[in-house]
Amino acid sequence: MTLHDKVLHRLQTLDDAGLRRRLRVVDTPCGPYARVDGRELLAFCSNDYLGLAAHPQVIQALQEGAALYGAGSGASHMISGHSRAHALLEDRLSALYAPFIDQARALYFSTGYMANLALLTGLAQADDSVEFFSEGLNHASLIDGMRLARVPVQVYPHGDVEQLEQILKESTASTRIIVTDSVFSMDGNLAPLRQLDALAQAYDACLVIDDAHGFGVLGHQGLGALEHLDLRSPRVVYMGTLGKAAGVSGAFVVAHAHITEWLVQRARPYIYTTASSPAVAHALMTSLDILTADEGRERRETLASNVRRLRELLYLQKWSVPPTDTAIQPVIIGANAAAMQVSSFLLTQGLWVPAIRPPTVPPDTARLRVTLSAAHDIDDVSRLARALNRAEREFYDYESY
Repeated sequence: MTLHDKVLHRLQTLDDAGLRRRLRVVDTPCGPYARVDGRELLAFCSNDYLGLAAHPQVIQALQEGAALYGAGSGASHMISGHSRAHALLEDRLSALYAPFIDQARALYFSTGYMANLALLTGLAQADDSVEFFSEGLNHASLIDGMRLARVPVQVYPHGDVEQLEQILKESTASTRIIVTDSVFSMDGNLAPLRQLDALAQAYDACLVIDDAHGFGVLGHQGLGALEHLDLRSPRVVYMGTLGKAAGVSGAFVVAHAHITEWLVQRARPYIYTTASSPAVAHALMTSLDILTADEGRERRETLASNVRRLRELLYLQKWSVPPTDTAIQPVIIGANAAAMQVSSFLLTQGLWVPAIRPPTVPPDTARLRVTLSAAHDIDDVSRLARALNRAEREFYDYESY
């Protein structure tokens, strides 16, 4: 049997299990209303939580950055690709997180996935005896970073700080590193970061926080989970992404300057890749201006209002919506085929809400991942709620509520 035949067989297996993924082509700028595969849809699937991806000032800054710095960087950061735009962005991020992290120094990456691979493989080289303690629902980039690090990994159940403490007690590693998402990307709930920080202090551990879905959304200035909780800790190594609420692309790690310098020296995904376009870094300065100022606060208030409105209007009896007040509002259906069927039904109603299935989520928890944005208005949210309520009635033959 040829490789082609084997792959075809595996693809058929995915089809039979309702697990085949499909690419869709979007012809419009990122926003609530999108033209997708030639159809006009109201989208509830973007991580553009504040609606900055198509903000006129950010677009103008990107154009300005291209005029100043050109289209590409030409080389890795370590060769000749580290432009003034990258340096200014890192300085800005370092200053923003100085109240939360001692001697804060930021490092900019092309993507969040790359940042996590670099961070975890780099930290693993800081000692001859390193052990990771990984939250059970961590993002794939964190999981892959720990795998590539080739050091022991202990996985603790989701949110179970008691189990985490037990395995920390049993560890003989001289360097212990707790690794967690802040806002979990498929559930929308927040990790018990205060308790994790307390454990890090009690067991002389480091706490790595992936705040991909908290940065920009949480906190008075949008600085994420650390600001939201007023968490100031010498134990924290922080990662935030800039392609979600910030509306552009890339990510950053901010930590004590000594740790950041170690990543510059040893993190292969940083050392051996071409630096992102300096124009993007230039645009991000404008995005940060908006995000941390009054406009950013107003957008976060609008987002919070949209979340409250959706939860008020949903009357679901069979499907569950976990308690969360973040932009991520999952509707858990269960079976893969059922989730796909409901997602397809919503498409017929002009609504784009993707079905998320294993292995992204645990078996039998296939769901609709609803993401709200400050760019949605109340009518958009009401339309979605009506469609979800109707879908549940029709698919489960409920009588009227």
